[in-house]
Amino acid sequence: MFDSEPASSGLLSSVRKLLDSGLAAVQNRAELLAVEFQEEKEHTTGLVMWITLCLFFGIMTVLVLTATIILIFSEEWRVYVAGALTLLYLIGAIWAVLGLKARLKNRAMPFSSTVEEIKKDREWLLK
Repeated sequence: MFDSEPASSGLLSSVRKLLDSGLAAVQNRAELLAVEFQEEKEHTTGLVMWITLCLFFGIMTVLVLTATIILIFSEEWRVYVAGALTLLYLIGAIWAVLGLKARLKNRAMPFSSTVEEIKKDREWLLK
């Protein structure tokens, strides 16, 4: 008679190997996601720090420079000088906002490596 135990044992072994391979792929993708998340966190923290420093030193410079320029002029001209400087600062603020938007727009999509790996996995599975 035929012994069915080796066949079921081989099938069980194959299923285990398949599950192990699937779990290994999921683990690999989870590790990649964790690495990309850490990179995004570091990038965001650095960006916030640099923005804060730029704002602080920029505001301090503008305040002192503005006060100095306004005080150089005689009293009758100070209002006009203050208005001109305000207009100049408004133009600068618009320019800075547009530059920041461009920088953020040109950044790669977060977790793009993970998305690409998952796409490759799906393509491989469909073959």
